[in-house]
Amino acid sequence: MQFQFTNAGAQRNIGYTTQELRSLTPVDLAPEYTEESFRATVQPLLTGGDKVLVFETVHRRKDGTHYPVESHLQLVERPEGSLFLAIINDITERKKAEREVRLMAQTVASAQDCISITDLENKFLFVNDAFRRTYGYSTEDLLGKDVSILRSPQTPAETTDQILYDTHGGGWHGEILNRRKDGSDFPVALWTSVVRDEAGTPVAMVGVARNIAERKVTEEHIKQSEEQFRLIAENVADMIAVLDLDGRRLYNSLSYKSIMGDPEAMRGTDGFQEIHPEDREKVKQVFQETVRTGVGQRLEYRFLLNDGSIRNIDSKGSVIRDTEGKISRVIVVSRDVTEEKRLAAQFLRAQRMESIGTLAGGIAHDLNNVLAPIMMAIEVLRTKISDQVGQKILNTIETSAKRGADIVSQVLAFGRGVEGDRILVQLKHVVIEVVKIAGATLPKSIDINTEIPRDLWTVMADPTQMYQVFLNMLVNARDAMPKGGTLTLSGENVKLDVKYSRMHFEAKPGSYVCIAITDTGTGIPADIREKIFEPFFTTKGIGMGTGLGLSTTLAIVRSHGGFINLYSEMGKGTTFRIYIPATGTSSRVAAASEEADLPSGNGEMILIIDDESAIREITKETLEAYGYKAMTASNGAEGVALFDEYKKNIKVVITDIMMPVMDGTAAILALKKIRPNVKIIAASGLTAREQTTTPPDINVQAFLTKPYTAEKVLKALAEALN
Repeated sequence: MQFQFTNAGAQRNIGYTTQELRSLTPVDLAPEYTEESFRATVQPLLTGGDKVLVFETVHRRKDGTHYPVESHLQLVERPEGSLFLAIINDITERKKAEREVRLMAQTVASAQDCISITDLENKFLFVNDAFRRTYGYSTEDLLGKDVSILRSPQTPAETTDQILYDTHGGGWHGEILNRRKDGSDFPVALWTSVVRDEAGTPVAMVGVARNIAERKVTEEHIKQSEEQFRLIAENVADMIAVLDLDGRRLYNSLSYKSIMGDPEAMRGTDGFQEIHPEDREKVKQVFQETVRTGVGQRLEYRFLLNDGSIRNIDSKGSVIRDTEGKISRVIVVSRDVTEEKRLAAQFLRAQRMESIGTLAGGIAHDLNNVLAPIMMAIEVLRTKISDQVGQKILNTIETSAKRGADIVSQVLAFGRGVEGDRILVQLKHVVIEVVKIAGATLPKSIDINTEIPRDLWTVMADPTQMYQVFLNMLVNARDAMPKGGTLTLSGENVKLDVKYSRMHFEAKPGSYVCIAITDTGTGIPADIREKIFEPFFTTKGIGMGTGLGLSTTLAIVRSHGGFINLYSEMGKGTTFRIYIPATGTSSRVAAASEEADLPSGNGEMILIIDDESAIREITKETLEAYGYKAMTASNGAEGVALFDEYKKNIKVVITDIMMPVMDGTAAILALKKIRPNVKIIAASGLTAREQTTTPPDINVQAFLTKPYTAEKVLKALAEALN
């Protein structure tokens, strides 16, 4: 069987000319056949069984390459002899397409997502195995059925219509609730698209659905966990921070706001930048050790804030691990222990003073035993010695012994807080008597003013000891004004609340008579204010003082159940406020401990500017408890920025006068430039308005003496607002 004729197309495909083909047989072109197998293949044509024989085989070109072909073979009868007419098609592209279709079919069949094909009216044409398993239907159950068979009653029909509409327009993606054959509902994520023919006409629609029930449960658990974490983090006083392994902030709880501003603005910033430079390296080393070992440590360090203030922070770190157990985050729980350390220092100081007092009292008792015989011996010697020189020596000895006795008396008063005789005393009279003596003895360059109200409450006290207290204070004020000045003694009835007691370690809620001694002297340096009440501490020269005046004063005041509050500004002066518990039968005093009807607000916004965090926060709590809204700033610059942002809402500004960065005077001037009619309440620890740095021509609605009570600030606010 040899080739007789081939057209040009056959010659191009095979690579042989007709002349070359005449020397070849079909078996030479189809290597998978032998002569016998090829004859067997075409035998039906020879026997008349088939008119046309169609079969596929592989041809080999002249260059040795192979390609698939489909052969149509027909027997043609002729008088001169029969021959075969063969039409051979190169089916390389068709085979490739069939291969791709098979791969696609296998992919669809093995896919875990539910894949379906519907006609343009949303009736099923095809579903894969995953679809049948997930929904519980057989292919026969679904073919020709509308997709609404899968819709849960909880999914509105309008949703299905919208999906069909959007799919015709190009596609739809979202989450819906579907129903299985057994009637159970479950959520799916659905993607749809339209299939178009070569002309771009839509011919079918494809849907891919994924069961997201487990994902929804996981998401809900994560959501609940995140919500629980958020509620805990936002409602505890502790500061909670989450850091990445480089120490950058991923989250900060709301409790950071009071000392560092908006927690959201801190996201992505360096978690070490606020740490005091002297502590920063140590904290970084502990952080890196925690990341390396997974073991958190507790550490105390300092924050250095933008306003220059320092806060003591106590932190405990721990790690968060990912699903593979690797450390991915560090969580740090911190507490601002600044006030705790201050109170602890006060407590230790009180303990130290008590110990020193006990020691001093014991020494004074022994000294009294030494001095008593000397004093008695002097009287005996006076009768024995008659010459003038001897009497002069005895007078010198007596003077020195009495001075020693006076010092011993002061030591005893400090050490044991001598009780004395307690009677109802009107301190106004004691102050007047002291001022009379002071007026005659103090330098003429010192002006003395008294501002004592008539209705001052009575106290249960030893008049002599009270006299000694005020005399000691006046002498102390005199020494602070070597070039002269003004000395003011003022008094008032005060009711101290729980919030005030939180600002002063020794204060207890109740009714007090407060006597303030204010001088316009040099002021007391900050580094020695904590030491001035310690026994034998003095800034005077040798022989100028014993250092027992203020310590004795404090001991006497404490023995009466009172306390002393000190406020001083360098170059401006000093105010000592002496608080003695009020008593007596006055109905006003008896009612002092009762809760007064204090004026309240109606949601007005108040801005509090103060560099002392305790005063800021307690004032904020007080105002919010009485119907106001409040925001706080730690210095004048921060306060002015807040006021500029919220000037339409802020009704009154309460500002301290002495602050870092920008003081109260500068802040008031800036506030009035922003809004000239702003209502301002100024606060200072100095009693006299003239002693503050606020110029007299700056109009403020009220002036508060720090630390102020809830009653005072609420009444000042009510007056300012009205």
